[in-house]
Amino acid sequence: MAEVSVKCPFVWLLLWLCVRLSETKNTRVSVGDDILQPYAHGHGPSHSHRHVRDCQPVVHGNSTYESQPPSHHSRLPVAESTVFVSDVPGSSRMVYGHITAVQDPLRTVSVLEPGGPGGCGMKQRASVEETAEAAGCLYAQNAGFFNTSTGRCLGNVVSDGRVVQDSGGVQNAQFGIRKDGTLVFGYLSQEDVLDQSNPFVQLVSGVVWLLRKGEVYINQSLKAECDKTQETGKFRTFVDVVSARTAVGHDAEGKLILFHIDGQTGVRGMNLWEVAESLKSYGVINAINLDGGGSSTYVTGGSLASYPSDHCVTDDRWRCARPVSTVLCVHQRRCQPADCNDHGDCVDGRCRCHQGWQGEECDSLVCQAPACGPHGVCTAGGCVCDAGWRGKNCSQECLPGFYGDGCNHTCACFNGGSCDPVHGRCACPPGFRGDACEQACPLGFFGPSCAQECRCDDQCPCDPQTGSCNATLPGETNYTLHRAGHCLAKQMFTSWRRDKEAHREQPHLTERSWLLITSTLASLLSASLLLHFVRACRGAAAAHFPERRDYSYVPLADINGADSRAEARSRKSGFGMDDSDSQDEIWSPSQSGRS
Repeated sequence: MAEVSVKCPFVWLLLWLCVRLSETKNTRVSVGDDILQPYAHGHGPSHSHRHVRDCQPVVHGNSTYESQPPSHHSRLPVAESTVFVSDVPGSSRMVYGHITAVQDPLRTVSVLEPGGPGGCGMKQRASVEETAEAAGCLYAQNAGFFNTSTGRCLGNVVSDGRVVQDSGGVQNAQFGIRKDGTLVFGYLSQEDVLDQSNPFVQLVSGVVWLLRKGEVYINQSLKAECDKTQETGKFRTFVDVVSARTAVGHDAEGKLILFHIDGQTGVRGMNLWEVAESLKSYGVINAINLDGGGSSTYVTGGSLASYPSDHCVTDDRWRCARPVSTVLCVHQRRCQPADCNDHGDCVDGRCRCHQGWQGEECDSLVCQAPACGPHGVCTAGGCVCDAGWRGKNCSQECLPGFYGDGCNHTCACFNGGSCDPVHGRCACPPGFRGDACEQACPLGFFGPSCAQECRCDDQCPCDPQTGSCNATLPGETNYTLHRAGHCLAKQMFTSWRRDKEAHREQPHLTERSWLLITSTLASLLSASLLLHFVRACRGAAAAHFPERRDYSYVPLADINGADSRAEARSRKSGFGMDDSDSQDEIWSPSQSGRS
């Protein structure tokens, strides 16, 4: 409980501090009463860039802007800021302000949208303090103009290489930094703004070109940017009235110069003529005027360092900084681009390139295209050869038997086939075919790809390589031919028999009739055989049993009555009955058998 009681007052204290801070923040809201605008309606002149070019002094030729190579003193401090309080020549006024010299502006200066990226798109306004603190600015001051009613950013805006908006060719004084670090001041066509050969990485629009090549250029600006009325009077009044002012320029060494003075429109500060002369005395060569009046603000280390002219909402005895549009920010050195194109590391605002890369942005290969010849590509690791090529500069073909990327693949060609070094396809010698040259030409064909037909007598096969008919075929081929011939002969004989059977004359009797006849004849033959067998059996039985007489022999003479006539003649001749030659006997099978 004691611990809880200790925490509760602490929580209430934090809440009270938050409320007080919120109230304090609200008390610093600007009324926005010190308005200094160059145009009463809209922003910028209506004439074209060609009009500006034609109206400028002949000494400047066709160029409507000036360029200056930047300084590259990387070892010096990023920037040096000086506070000054000085008399205005030709008057009794004294001014308080800041002048900041910036080294290496390509890496140390950025144009920021109000409140951060996307601020212009959302028509957002933010104090220079808020924007500078979020971006980590060492020094910061207000920059471009804006619509005080809607908050819309006016003119061209490019922030850290990102085109936020372009003015559509409106001819107001411009300040920009190109990709190569070149500082640009003056009037730009829309083509100049959008040129990608050396694009702008930072760009902001002002009004009135103060100094050109070290000379005051305000009168020429009055002609170029039109003499129209604005909220404090005519365009000339915008130039002549004393007020808080903000400007940007460069010196002969290429250092960027930020200029700011405090003031209040019509009361204190400087007019643009005095600003131009003051910048000239500091050695500035080219400079343009930025938004001023109540917008003029200077911040050091995230804290307000200037004296705003706008009154505060809660108490008009105090002065509050106005929420503005774009901001010029001086920061620690940064690489352009910040990631060094993913080919290096950003060290103290400069890209330290990885192996194989070079250039301030690490965007160029050490290996350049001609070094690899027509068969390779330059990379961070050197030449990468096309398939089928090898060597440091990709000038040698793959060794025989190898192909592909890096010549790392082994060919798979048989029978003396050669391998394509790029794709590995086999080129077969005469007499062979197939993806790997593994197949000999079929019988009857020869030559490359087996595309030629043999022309031997009797359609005999030829040599598969030369096509010669006097060829000695391999044993395997002979065996194949033997088997094929045997098979073919058998098929031909079977076909011949089939054809012969098909064309043979058909008999008058059907197969069934022939079968019936054959069966009948077989039956008769069987019966005849059986009868003879029975007879044979009976004869055999009589031979074994002689007492049995199956039949008697009776001479025909007895039957016909010749017996009595013979007896009478014998008596007459004197022969008796006992004569064997005339004696008739009775035959029996037994006698017959014995005789």
